Amino acid sequence: MPDDDLSDFQRSEFTHQSKTRTIFRRGDGPAVIVIAEMPGITPKVLDFARQVSGIGCTAVLPHLFGVPGRDPNPDAHGRVAFVANAVGTLVPACISREFVTLATGRTSPVIDWLRALARHEHERCGGPGVGAVGMCFTGGYALAMATDDVLLAPVLSQPSMPIGLTAGQRGSIDISANDLAVVKQRCARGLTVLGLRFTGDRLVPQERFGFLRQQLGDAFVAVELDDADANPAATMPPHSVLTEHLIDEPGQPTRAALDQVLDLFRHRLLSGSQPE
Repeated sequence: MPDDDLSDFQRSEFTHQSKTRTIFRRGDGPAVIVIAEMPGITPKVLDFARQVSGIGCTAVLPHLFGVPGRDPNPDAHGRVAFVANAVGTLVPACISREFVTLATGRTSPVIDWLRALARHEHERCGGPGVGAVGMCFTGGYALAMATDDVLLAPVLSQPSMPIGLTAGQRGSIDISANDLAVVKQRCARGLTVLGLRFTGDRLVPQERFGFLRQQLGDAFVAVELDDADANPAATMPPHSVLTEHLIDEPGQPTRAALDQVLDLFRHRLLSGSQPE
């Protein structure tokens, strides 16, 4: 897949607490904040955003890291450029104080900025509220954003933080105890949290989904796919349910998972059905 020039996306900026970031936006209707996985807003992340806009929502992509539109696959720019881009994206993010990578029981500081963005987009786009999708490195961000009542449809796609080096890290997710308590209260009132993973994905251990089931009960809807369901053409082991490992064909389990995400947005943002 070649680089994407984002020519069908509008570009703007959003500032909160003196932090300004570029925003890419496509579509009309209630907003869905699409928070890209490593190494950033790739062509397949953009294709997912186009699916979101295609159902009648506004896909809003904040640029947190990486080069927007760049194809991450090794063959796209050569192996040396691939490694340089990966290191140049991953290392700054891992050492940044804005992103939690190892600590348990902590919400990443960048969440305050993302919550402000969600409120801004709700005011701009209208509708009953907003949705949010986190992926991999940002997979848990939609959960932490759900402390704000404006977020009606949180999706955790292969949530990989904190890195699961210890049993405690594997059986947790990047959210503080106080924020989790708020989300649990919202779940008790009808909020649904959707999670997606491949069963063999070591970056998203089964203990993490077990923790979410324990904490959120029936409000946590887990979509767990066999590794054999992943797109075999991808260059990495089964991981990215909605992007790199999606097989966008009828009858494919990954396509069914994508449809379940889109149906959540339709139900919560477009049909008027909301948590109490």
